[in-house]
Amino acid sequence: MPTIVVVDDEIAQRRIMADILRADGYQVQEAGSVDEAVIRIEEYRPEVVLTDLKMPGRGGLGLIEEVNRRQPRPEIVVITAFGSVETAVRAMRMGAYDYLNKPIERDELLLVVQRAVEKFNLRLEGQRLHEEMAKVIAPGLIYQSPVMQAVIDLVGRVAQSDSTVLITGESGTGKERIAQLIHSKSKRSQKPMQCINCAAFPETLLESELFGYEKGAFTGATGKKIGLIESASGSSLFLDEVGDMFLSTQTKILRVLQEREIRRVGGTTTVPVDVRIIAASNKNLEEAIKNNTFREDLYYRLNVIPIFIPPLRQRKEDIEPLSRFFLHRCARKPQDIDKQALEALVAYDWPGNVRELEAIIERVSILCLRDTVMLADLPQELSCKGKKDPNLNWDLPEQGIVFEEWEQKMLSAALQKAHGNMADAAKLVGMTYRTFQYRATKFGLKGS
Repeated sequence: MPTIVVVDDEIAQRRIMADILRADGYQVQEAGSVDEAVIRIEEYRPEVVLTDLKMPGRGGLGLIEEVNRRQPRPEIVVITAFGSVETAVRAMRMGAYDYLNKPIERDELLLVVQRAVEKFNLRLEGQRLHEEMAKVIAPGLIYQSPVMQAVIDLVGRVAQSDSTVLITGESGTGKERIAQLIHSKSKRSQKPMQCINCAAFPETLLESELFGYEKGAFTGATGKKIGLIESASGSSLFLDEVGDMFLSTQTKILRVLQEREIRRVGGTTTVPVDVRIIAASNKNLEEAIKNNTFREDLYYRLNVIPIFIPPLRQRKEDIEPLSRFFLHRCARKPQDIDKQALEALVAYDWPGNVRELEAIIERVSILCLRDTVMLADLPQELSCKGKKDPNLNWDLPEQGIVFEEWEQKMLSAALQKAHGNMADAAKLVGMTYRTFQYRATKFGLKGS
């Protein structure tokens, strides 16, 4: 039950109020002065302080000043003599929740204290949400997990430098959010960061977007165009999905990193640029180097500061705060999530990571007619709590097994089901891409 501190220098009046509150189930501590009340408040951290305004020494207004300096701050209900409304109003301007006139009526006392307790709990929840939202470093970037805290700590250390950063992680983990955070904390933040998705453009158009072009460089080039790299001079350039960049463009980006200059398409002169490049990829670039689809020298130029964003399934602690954030941001009817629904959200593997979670919460917020999201409101793949493969219900043979043989068969089966795609096969067995690739290579298994 909530704790109430009752403060009054008149013992009889104090005992009456304390007895009424105790009879209603409250934990009550008594104090005969402001100094004694401060001690009780420090020791018991009450939800509500019920205090007389007129007492020897500092009085009730002095106690309000003391309480206002403490966290969590309890709600204050002041008691004043009939006709002293002016003093009560002053107390409320100082932060008191409400006031009661003497003589105190039992029902009125209990009603006001009950409302004060509710106000305290609402304010405490609001502070908790505020602290949770304080971790919204960039839109949609919320975390509670230690692994994401480590990422944010790393971002804080590297943001002020001009070093090139390579952000890796699965699709939907928030790589662009991290890039935005790096830029916003850097000395280049006065200018907007330029962004481009390298997988979204054909080769010639990608070069035109990045480097710009001169008039007459090609059919339709009726004037000069400044490219994104030149526009980002003095700022940052985010190259998303850099692993999908064409080899010819990779060569030109390498020159930008080495020489800090560009040449527009169709141009004959070089233009100096001062740009910080932040690249991102959901592909394994080391594997791409082996397959001759990514330049090794560019990889080392980009990978000066590597930042890996773990998938959502490896940071389950982030699922609940993210879900609540997305739900509140939608500002539709459901404002809470049932315990069973939360358990289903946490149990799911989220192959689409944060992006998939955001989409599902938005869908639920539109379709749910209740105030609280229930398990039945979630998509079937979540509400059924996962599919079970009957072939996995086996007992360990008495003679035991050779684990490496069993592991090889499992990895091989996953590759076969994923049609040779190592990234998809890794998801089937709950491994990261790199772990799966390492184990598969150990057994001589091939994939793409």
